Amino acid sequence: MDRRTLLKSSIALAAWYGLPSAPLFAAARASSGIADGQSEAFSFDWLQQFAKGLAAKAYQSNVEQLPPTLANLTPQQYNAIGYDPDHSLWNRMNGPLDIQFFHVGMAFNQPVRMYSIDPGSQKAKEIHFRPDLFDYSKADVDVSQLEGQGDLGFAGFRVFKEPSLTERDIVSFLGASYFRAVDDTYQYGLSARGVTVNTYSDGNKEEFPAFTRFWFETPEKGATTFTAYALLDSPSLAGAYRFVIHCEDDRVVMDIDKHLYPRETIAQLGVTPMTSMFSCGTQQRDMCLTFHPQIHDSDRLSMWRGNGEWVCRPLNNPPRVQFNTFADDNPKGFGLLQTDHDFSHYEDIVGNYHKRPSLWVEPKGQWGKGAIQMLEIPTTGETMDNVVAFWKPEQAIEPGQTLSYGYKLHWSAQPPVKPDLARVRKTFTGIGGFPEGWAPGEHYPEVWAKRIAVDFIGGQLKHFYDNDIGIHTQLDVPEGDVKQLEILWVEEIDGFRIQFDWYPTSDSTDPINMRLNLTADDKAVSETWLYQYFPTPPEERNYPAHPAAS
Repeated sequence: MDRRTLLKSSIALAAWYGLPSAPLFAAARASSGIADGQSEAFSFDWLQQFAKGLAAKAYQSNVEQLPPTLANLTPQQYNAIGYDPDHSLWNRMNGPLDIQFFHVGMAFNQPVRMYSIDPGSQKAKEIHFRPDLFDYSKADVDVSQLEGQGDLGFAGFRVFKEPSLTERDIVSFLGASYFRAVDDTYQYGLSARGVTVNTYSDGNKEEFPAFTRFWFETPEKGATTFTAYALLDSPSLAGAYRFVIHCEDDRVVMDIDKHLYPRETIAQLGVTPMTSMFSCGTQQRDMCLTFHPQIHDSDRLSMWRGNGEWVCRPLNNPPRVQFNTFADDNPKGFGLLQTDHDFSHYEDIVGNYHKRPSLWVEPKGQWGKGAIQMLEIPTTGETMDNVVAFWKPEQAIEPGQTLSYGYKLHWSAQPPVKPDLARVRKTFTGIGGFPEGWAPGEHYPEVWAKRIAVDFIGGQLKHFYDNDIGIHTQLDVPEGDVKQLEILWVEEIDGFRIQFDWYPTSDSTDPINMRLNLTADDKAVSETWLYQYFPTPPEERNYPAHPAAS
């Protein structure tokens, strides 16, 4: 399955894309007993040994040929398949959490086996697929084609929590190793993945490792935390995962431990990958082809580096594929953030981008040397994720190794940590070359320039302003000329706006990596702004017609 097929299948679903689930998914309170397999011993140690042994063998794909009635479903038809609420996993517990399963269909043709762990015996029983677990009354499925097919497995699962139990799910695992969670808005946004292989690697085909089995520990009565285990498999590696998932009031926190076992040499292994969408924003308003002022699931990559430096890298919808590497040693955290939650900045009542959560990675232990890598792909709209970010270890990945990582994923409106320093609020771009309040015309030479403005807020900026302590800029722009640099106090945001005009000195359109931070009393007082600017092509470097020029 390629990236486009997988992403189109995933985002087309209402539950995956973030729209309300149909009422037929509501969990009822009845006894189900759907775990009907034979009882087998299970532990995380056993799963690690099983994954290690699997990696020592040749990979065997479990992708199945689906009956035409399932393989040819449209996204709308697929989403109309309901789950029978009498058969949700934990409905007999009458507690705050419950689990339902996704049907196979469309491009979701790699069966996922599900198991329920008995808390008393620590033994697991498989939950077998059977048509009577699902409600096909609103779906155009020829159920007769499912007869005699045997156990088709499931495509994934989702978790419900009161008071949203009859409205929306809060955690969803669906497609390859993709998964998502929400905060208190119950709005899905960006995705995480179990691992990536060769996302952007010369001469190496990208792989989509898949979770092929899940085991669920039955939670304590009344608990809002549960534990799931997963087996991951692909041509290049196998893996054993433990997810301790905390379904808190205002966020979901996943405490993850994973052990990876390579089958082959891997050129680019992506640990803790995140996948998001950036179509347009304040720094790229010309890319907003609809009436919406902004369209994005995330607006920046935020990094808390091992040396303590905080970095803000605004996201782009680039004119061509861009791949960037940010070297680090023992990172303290990083994530793709959605920092703007003002509805009026999006005016979108379908996508609800003002409600989309951020995702922050909190490493556990020492990860050593490596790099945060990010791929940005051009897109003309909002229907395909075009940003991927992950940690790539420096060490070579060879068969026979065991790679162990522990980390927490925080799905919340804002990350759980933030710098004491001033933070980047927004980045703006527009035409430059003339004073604010004027326009190009007879009073100013029509020499094309780009104006870039960066807002910094928080930290001690208000203290510096009130006490007349000078703020200085450390600005590095390696190409072109910088003029009209201004430091402006903006009362409405209690922060400083740094704006400058960039003048091209060549016809090059190669991206320019700009760097900026603020200092006071010879000390850094802000996080570092890193911005990748794409110079306008020479043939487009002119001002629009203006009455003052006539």
